[in-house]
Amino acid sequence: MLLHSFITMKSLFLSLFIAVIMSSTTSAQNAAPCSSPECAQFDFWVGDWDLIYNDTVHAANSITKEMGGCLIHEHFKDPSHKYTGESWSVYSPAKKLWQQTWVDDQGAYIVLTGNFTDGKMILFTGPALLPDGTRIQNRMTFHNITPDSFDWDWESTTDEGKTWKNNWHIHYQRS
Repeated sequence: MLLHSFITMKSLFLSLFIAVIMSSTTSAQNAAPCSSPECAQFDFWVGDWDLIYNDTVHAANSITKEMGGCLIHEHFKDPSHKYTGESWSVYSPAKKLWQQTWVDDQGAYIVLTGNFTDGKMILFTGPALLPDGTRIQNRMTFHNITPDSFDWDWESTTDEGKTWKNNWHIHYQRS
């Protein structure tokens, strides 16, 4: 009888545990984790783009929204320079910022973080040291955003953000 009570009690706890897990899993699935307005701030970038710099189309960029709307995935191709790269961008509600990782076929690995403010998406790299010991920080800025175009700048500073040097300007035009 004692053994039967123990088995019944164990079964009851197991059933209760499974019910709690299933309930929380269902609630989490119904919560739509990437449905906040902040998670849509990079939606302007989604689509296929021609990239123009030096007054010529040099590259193409295809941006997709994946993983239930949580991930912005970039596929960059510049055939004239035989250069390709990809980035993955996600919004972190806990940190209240965008996080992006870039990799390319030249071995680059860049981590950026930032926010959408005043009609611009601005992502920063962490500070780094140049070989001569100078501290440098880079940022990319998406600006002049319209439904069919925007401008993108890669800039750097060596004076802690007092001044920024534009190293690369690209105009995006929808394909």
